[in-house]
Amino acid sequence: MRPLMRLSLVWFAVIAAGCGQQIGDSCIVSSDCAIDGSRVCDNSQQDGYCTMQGCDYDTCPGESVCVRFFSGGFTNKPCGAQADCSLDELCSLEALCVPRSAETRFCMKKCDQKSDCRDGYECRDYDLMKVHGGEPVLAPGDVVDQATAPAFCAIAPVPVPAT
Repeated sequence: MRPLMRLSLVWFAVIAAGCGQQIGDSCIVSSDCAIDGSRVCDNSQQDGYCTMQGCDYDTCPGESVCVRFFSGGFTNKPCGAQADCSLDELCSLEALCVPRSAETRFCMKKCDQKSDCRDGYECRDYDLMKVHGGEPVLAPGDVVDQATAPAFCAIAPVPVPAT
């Protein structure tokens, strides 16, 4: 291979490795987030959301936190602690037992205030998590509470017009 061609290939690889967006950035397709497939574009979010699925408390990049969401419709029983739920359930921030099978996890951009998030997104602190959903996945033994819950950027619910 000629030296100039080799240099061009190396330069392309360096540029391509640097291309990729942060967790929480807008996207259209997953390659907008990372060309190596390490991040995906969640198109169910407004203007797309670069994220990583299936995270754990220590697997998200530094600018983000692993957050669990619960999906589906089910009848929940109240809980005050994990011991109130069955083995196949979790006690959510809303103090309801939810099936573990309803849990999905995503890396979400950390924030300190609303201006850290894109337009249409809120900086979801502990109080907003209880109302709008989502809760950080912390290390085993750690408890999600007002003091320890890292806030994250999530789509802001659209207010329902009064009728």
